[in-house]
Amino acid sequence: MDLHTHTVFSDGIGNIRDNIAEAERKGLKIVGISDHVHFFTPHLLNSYLSLIGQAKKESETIVLAGVEANILPEGVDISYDFRKKLDYVIASVHLYLEPGRHDEYLELIKLAIQDENVDIIGHFGNVFPYIGYPSMEEYKEIVDLAAEYGKAFEISSRYRVPELDFIKLCIKRGVKLTFASDAHQPRDVGSISWSLKAFKKAGGRKEDLLFSELL
Repeated sequence: MDLHTHTVFSDGIGNIRDNIAEAERKGLKIVGISDHVHFFTPHLLNSYLSLIGQAKKESETIVLAGVEANILPEGVDISYDFRKKLDYVIASVHLYLEPGRHDEYLELIKLAIQDENVDIIGHFGNVFPYIGYPSMEEYKEIVDLAAEYGKAFEISSRYRVPELDFIKLCIKRGVKLTFASDAHQPRDVGSISWSLKAFKKAGGRKEDLLFSELL
């Protein structure tokens, strides 16, 4: 699976059918289209969903409709009206944070985990090399909260995160995982080899994946 791909509906350069064609070529069982939510108006979202809906009928690969939302200090920028039309929502931090402020980042992640409109936390920890790494206890607190609220984490091949110990914690606590290329051009759709390796190294099995019932 690759649940994190972008198209011309946000900051990608390919169209929806291009992404799906690449997923088919690489033998993916599931591909998700997950453009950035702040690019959408209600009308544009309807066009997006219409094109994805048509592709679902025509493709042998399972196609899911998602978006990537932003985690902001005031909350995640997606409404229930948008969420109910989608198969899933990824929420990611895209803010600049000062070095040494990993605590601020974790507070934003906790906010998203508790948001009912969110399903997956995107590229968790991609900023840790710049803002500092949490302790294992802080990792455990995040994973426990995700288990309580039924949230998943993506394993991002683009950023090579989360850390292996964090993935192991997720598997141990029953927190679901997904694979993500974070592709912004069609040729990168399905580029999830790092995700697969990390997942297997952590001892992951099919049932540890979100949407495993579709695999």
